[in-house]
Amino acid sequence: MTTTETLIAIIVPIAVILLLIAAGVWLLTRRRHLRKRFGPEYDRAVGTGDGRLSAERELHSREKRHQDLDIKPLSKEERERYAAEWKGTQERFVDEPSRSVDDADGLVTRLMKDRGYPTAGFEQQLKDLSVEHARTLEHYRDAHDVRLRSEDGRATTEELRGAMVHYRALFNELLSSPGDAPDHEGTKRSDAV
Repeated sequence: MTTTETLIAIIVPIAVILLLIAAGVWLLTRRRHLRKRFGPEYDRAVGTGDGRLSAERELHSREKRHQDLDIKPLSKEERERYAAEWKGTQERFVDEPSRSVDDADGLVTRLMKDRGYPTAGFEQQLKDLSVEHARTLEHYRDAHDVRLRSEDGRATTEELRGAMVHYRALFNELLSSPGDAPDHEGTKRSDAV
Protein backbone atom coordinates (compact mmCIF):
# COMPACT_ATOMS: atom_id res chain seq x y z
CA MET A 1 0.00 0.00 0.00
CA THR A 2 1.36 3.42 -0.95
CA THR A 3 1.64 6.34 1.39
CA THR A 4 -1.24 8.11 -0.33
CA GLU A 5 -3.50 5.09 0.04
CA THR A 6 -2.55 4.80 3.69
CA LEU A 7 -3.35 8.47 4.30
CA ILE A 8 -6.70 8.12 2.56
CA ALA A 9 -7.47 4.98 4.59
CA ILE A 10 -6.82 6.97 7.77
CA ILE A 11 -8.30 10.37 6.83
CA VAL A 12 -11.62 9.18 5.34
CA PRO A 13 -12.79 7.26 8.44
CA ILE A 14 -11.71 10.16 10.67
CA ALA A 15 -13.63 12.63 8.46
CA VAL A 16 -16.73 10.40 8.58
CA ILE A 17 -16.49 10.13 12.36
CA LEU A 18 -16.10 13.92 12.69
CA LEU A 19 -19.11 14.49 10.43
CA LEU A 20 -21.18 12.08 12.51
CA ILE A 21 -20.12 13.83 15.72
CA ALA A 22 -20.96 17.24 14.21
CA ALA A 23 -24.37 15.98 13.09
CA GLY A 24 -25.03 14.55 16.55
CA VAL A 25 -24.05 17.80 18.24
CA TRP A 26 -26.26 19.75 15.82
CA LEU A 27 -29.23 17.47 16.53
CA LEU A 28 -28.73 17.72 20.28
CA THR A 29 -28.40 21.50 20.12
CA ARG A 30 -31.54 21.76 18.00
CA ARG A 31 -33.42 19.42 20.34
CA ARG A 32 -32.36 21.46 23.39
CA HIS A 33 -33.45 24.66 21.67
CA LEU A 34 -36.86 23.20 20.78
CA ARG A 35 -37.36 21.77 24.28
CA LYS A 36 -36.52 25.12 25.85
CA ARG A 37 -38.66 27.15 23.45
CA PHE A 38 -41.72 24.88 23.39
CA GLY A 39 -41.60 23.41 26.90
CA PRO A 40 -44.53 21.06 27.47
CA GLU A 41 -45.63 21.53 23.85
CA TYR A 42 -42.43 19.74 22.78
CA ASP A 43 -43.40 16.66 24.79
CA ARG A 44 -46.95 16.83 23.48
CA ALA A 45 -45.77 17.02 19.86
CA VAL A 46 -43.42 14.08 20.36
CA GLY A 47 -46.11 12.06 22.13
CA THR A 48 -48.83 12.64 19.56
CA GLY A 49 -46.73 12.68 16.39
CA ASP A 50 -44.98 10.12 14.23
CA GLY A 51 -41.79 10.14 16.28
CA ARG A 52 -39.30 12.59 17.66
CA LEU A 53 -37.76 13.72 14.36
CA SER A 54 -41.17 14.29 12.77
CA ALA A 55 -42.31 16.30 15.81
CA GLU A 56 -39.12 18.34 15.76
CA ARG A 57 -39.60 19.11 12.06
CA GLU A 58 -43.15 20.24 12.83
CA LEU A 59 -42.00 22.50 15.68
CA HIS A 60 -39.25 23.93 13.50
CA SER A 61 -41.80 24.69 10.77
CA ARG A 62 -43.90 26.50 13.39
CA GLU A 63 -40.91 28.68 14.20
CA LYS A 64 -40.42 29.50 10.52
CA ARG A 65 -44.12 30.37 10.07
CA HIS A 66 -44.01 32.51 13.22
CA GLN A 67 -41.10 34.52 11.82
CA ASP A 68 -43.32 35.51 8.89
CA LEU A 69 -46.15 36.72 11.14
CA ASP A 70 -46.41 40.40 11.94
CA ILE A 71 -46.72 40.06 15.73
CA LYS A 72 -47.00 43.51 17.19
CA PRO A 73 -47.12 44.91 20.70
CA LEU A 74 -50.15 46.61 22.14
CA SER A 75 -50.17 50.23 23.14
CA LYS A 76 -50.86 51.17 26.73
CA GLU A 77 -54.34 52.30 25.73
CA GLU A 78 -55.09 49.00 24.00
CA ARG A 79 -53.91 47.04 27.03
CA GLU A 80 -56.11 49.14 29.31
CA ARG A 81 -59.13 48.68 27.01
CA TYR A 82 -58.65 44.93 26.91
CA ALA A 83 -58.16 44.76 30.68
CA ALA A 84 -61.43 46.67 31.21
CA GLU A 85 -63.26 44.31 28.82
CA TRP A 86 -61.87 41.30 30.66
CA LYS A 87 -63.00 42.72 33.99
CA GLY A 88 -66.53 43.17 32.62
CA THR A 89 -66.55 39.63 31.27
CA GLN A 90 -65.52 38.26 34.67
CA GLU A 91 -68.14 40.35 36.46
CA ARG A 92 -70.92 38.95 34.22
CA PHE A 93 -69.89 35.39 35.06
CA VAL A 94 -72.07 35.19 38.18
CA ASP A 95 -75.26 35.88 36.22
CA GLU A 96 -74.31 34.33 32.86
CA PRO A 97 -71.48 31.80 33.19
CA SER A 98 -71.88 30.19 29.77
CA ARG A 99 -72.11 33.54 27.97
CA SER A 100 -69.10 34.82 29.90
CA VAL A 101 -67.02 31.85 28.70
CA ASP A 102 -68.08 32.57 25.12
CA ASP A 103 -67.20 36.23 25.63
CA ALA A 104 -63.81 35.28 27.11
CA ASP A 105 -63.09 33.11 24.07
CA GLY A 106 -64.06 35.96 21.76
CA LEU A 107 -61.95 38.42 23.71
CA VAL A 108 -58.88 36.16 23.56
CA THR A 109 -59.42 35.69 19.82
CA ARG A 110 -59.69 39.46 19.24
CA LEU A 111 -56.59 40.04 21.33
CA MET A 112 -54.71 37.46 19.27
CA LYS A 113 -55.86 39.14 16.07
CA ASP A 114 -54.86 42.61 17.30
CA ARG A 115 -51.43 41.26 18.21
CA GLY A 116 -51.07 39.90 14.65
CA TYR A 117 -51.84 36.21 15.08
CA PRO A 118 -54.02 34.56 12.44
CA THR A 119 -57.28 33.47 14.06
CA ALA A 120 -58.76 31.05 11.52
CA GLY A 121 -59.00 27.56 12.96
CA PHE A 122 -58.34 26.53 16.54
CA GLU A 123 -55.60 24.01 15.67
CA GLN A 124 -53.68 26.60 13.66
CA GLN A 125 -54.10 29.09 16.51
CA LEU A 126 -52.48 26.57 18.84
CA LYS A 127 -49.57 26.06 16.46
CA ASP A 128 -49.02 29.79 15.99
CA LEU A 129 -49.27 30.53 19.71
CA SER A 130 -46.98 27.62 20.62
CA VAL A 131 -43.84 29.45 19.51
CA GLU A 132 -44.11 32.20 22.13
CA HIS A 133 -46.85 30.98 24.45
CA ALA A 134 -46.32 27.23 24.74
CA ARG A 135 -46.57 27.24 28.52
CA THR A 136 -50.18 28.49 28.48
CA LEU A 137 -51.47 26.39 25.58
CA GLU A 138 -52.83 23.67 27.84
CA HIS A 139 -54.94 26.35 29.52
CA TYR A 140 -56.27 27.38 26.13
CA ARG A 141 -57.01 23.79 25.13
CA ASP A 142 -58.86 23.13 28.39
CA ALA A 143 -60.89 26.35 28.14
CA HIS A 144 -61.78 25.62 24.52
CA ASP A 145 -62.92 22.10 25.42
CA VAL A 146 -65.21 23.40 28.18
CA ARG A 147 -66.60 26.07 25.86
CA LEU A 148 -67.47 23.43 23.25
CA ARG A 149 -69.18 21.28 25.89
CA SER A 150 -71.01 24.36 27.14
CA GLU A 151 -72.53 24.87 23.69
CA ASP A 152 -74.20 21.48 24.13
CA GLY A 153 -75.22 22.26 27.72
CA ARG A 154 -72.81 19.63 29.08
CA ALA A 155 -70.51 21.86 31.14
CA THR A 156 -71.06 22.46 34.83
CA THR A 157 -70.78 25.88 36.42
CA GLU A 158 -67.55 24.75 38.10
CA GLU A 159 -66.12 23.70 34.73
CA LEU A 160 -67.14 27.07 33.28
CA ARG A 161 -65.39 28.81 36.18
CA GLY A 162 -62.29 26.74 35.42
CA ALA A 163 -62.54 27.74 31.75
CA MET A 164 -62.50 31.41 32.76
CA VAL A 165 -59.34 30.80 34.80
CA HIS A 166 -57.77 29.04 31.82
CA TYR A 167 -58.72 31.80 29.38
CA ARG A 168 -57.35 34.36 31.82
CA ALA A 169 -53.94 32.65 31.82
CA LEU A 170 -53.54 33.05 28.05
CA PHE A 171 -55.23 36.45 28.04
CA ASN A 172 -52.79 37.83 30.62
CA GLU A 173 -49.81 36.42 28.76
CA LEU A 174 -50.96 37.87 25.43
CA LEU A 175 -51.75 41.18 27.08
CA SER A 176 -48.35 41.53 28.69
CA SER A 177 -46.00 39.82 26.27
CA PRO A 178 -42.38 41.00 26.12
CA GLY A 179 -41.81 43.67 23.53
CA ASP A 180 -44.95 45.62 24.33
CA ALA A 181 -45.18 49.08 22.87
CA PRO A 182 -43.55 51.93 24.76
CA ASP A 183 -45.83 54.07 26.86
CA HIS A 184 -45.98 57.85 26.50
CA GLU A 185 -42.73 58.35 28.39
CA GLY A 186 -40.92 56.06 25.97
CA THR A 187 -40.31 53.23 28.44
CA LYS A 188 -41.49 49.74 27.70
CA ARG A 189 -44.21 48.17 29.79
CA SER A 190 -44.58 44.45 29.95
CA ASP A 191 -46.67 44.17 33.09
CA ALA A 192 -50.34 43.24 32.85
CA VAL A 193 -52.83 46.02 33.43
